[in-house]
Amino acid sequence: MAQQLLMPKATAVWLVDNTALSFEQIATFCKLHPLEVKAIADGESAQGIKGLDPIATGQLSRDEIARAEGNPNHKLKLSEPKVRVPDSKRKGPRYTPVSKRQDRPNAILWLVRNHAELKDAQISRLVGTTKSTIEQIRERTHWNSTNLTAMDPVTLGLCTQIDLDLEVERASKGRPLPTAAELGATLEASKETEKLPFSYEREEEKEMDADAVFAKLKSLKSDRKDEDDDQY
Repeated sequence: MAQQLLMPKATAVWLVDNTALSFEQIATFCKLHPLEVKAIADGESAQGIKGLDPIATGQLSRDEIARAEGNPNHKLKLSEPKVRVPDSKRKGPRYTPVSKRQDRPNAILWLVRNHAELKDAQISRLVGTTKSTIEQIRERTHWNSTNLTAMDPVTLGLCTQIDLDLEVERASKGRPLPTAAELGATLEASKETEKLPFSYEREEEKEMDADAVFAKLKSLKSDRKDEDDDQY
């Protein structure tokens, strides 16, 4: 892990107040813009920030500051730390907050059902569980199997969608494509579909003749008039 400057702006405040370094040198060392360093010097910025002495924190030496003050082109360099702390590497399953641990079996059931390609180690990384628990849920021997409900671990907040997609992508690499039999439904052969009865009728064929409609209306009107004459 690359060494980083502690509290860059507070360090810049101290360097402005206690050294003769140029704005560019301070800006480069603290990873700030030169105008921002100038604003600190003018009292327009970082008014509430207390300066942090980089010499006291062991990140700069007096000799390094003196060397930079004597040469405007010299770039300040962080001092080598006296004690190096190794990078922490997470081993084992992901840590799960106590408040969400009761949701892990439901998440495992969801993963087993919806992503059968995932290995136990991948599920363990995603939701922070043990292989024995995953095996119990797979084989329905878990003590609470009857009450489990499959729930998306992303919705439960046990992992992110990016983590889930990454594990699914890893598990899917090298897997053969599913066969037609595994997919189920397939397209019928053309010789079979040609035997199907063709019942579609064009709209213009369904339209009735206008003369026939008017003739039928006249006939109904005449019959009704005859019935009225018979009543009188």
